[in-house]
Amino acid sequence: MTEAVRQVLETARRRFTTKHYDPAKHISREQMEALLEVLRLAPSSVNIQPWHHYVVASPEARAKLMPAVKDFNIERVRHADAVILLAIEKNVGEDAWLDKLFAQEVADGRLPSGAKADEIDQLRRTAAKAYCRDQAAAERWASEQVHIALGFVLMAAAQIGVQTTVLGGLWFEQVDEIFGIAREGRHVVVGLAVGVGDPADANAVRPKSRLPMEEIVTLL
Repeated sequence: MTEAVRQVLETARRRFTTKHYDPAKHISREQMEALLEVLRLAPSSVNIQPWHHYVVASPEARAKLMPAVKDFNIERVRHADAVILLAIEKNVGEDAWLDKLFAQEVADGRLPSGAKADEIDQLRRTAAKAYCRDQAAAERWASEQVHIALGFVLMAAAQIGVQTTVLGGLWFEQVDEIFGIAREGRHVVVGLAVGVGDPADANAVRPKSRLPMEEIVTLL
């Protein structure tokens, strides 16, 4: 086994969902910035990048969020160092969004010049229009991409020693209303608590339970 393979497997095996955080301890600014950069760099279908992330870290913002937290997540939101709210952009099938992506790719030197760049741009537009055939389909597609980013940041957090909890237990429409997110053409689809785990968290030492490889993988 190579060292790179060993390290990635070790990270996956030791990562766990944090149930309890230590409110007296904090992750570093460098760690938080790294997590946000991982979210920014995450892959998405046709590089559509249909996301915006809100970091709830100040006492004032946390207090505003609390009424939208379901009861089983209250302690995690209260004690975690921060909560990242992952939102979808609702307008990803519209020309304005696609124009923005094309301009960024040109500025970053990702695209060839001339007709070839136009062909690549048209391919994305065709795909986006197909995926966004109606508003429900557009939001479902965007949410799928956000959850790819979520998977990336979960692994990255474990690798740099940050504990995490995926927060599906939020009243998302209420979150949108509290922070004015709906008015910005966005919708929060999942939250992520990040912080320093309480050493007494039993989930840190509880054995993982996963179905065996032969039940989840078929070689064709």
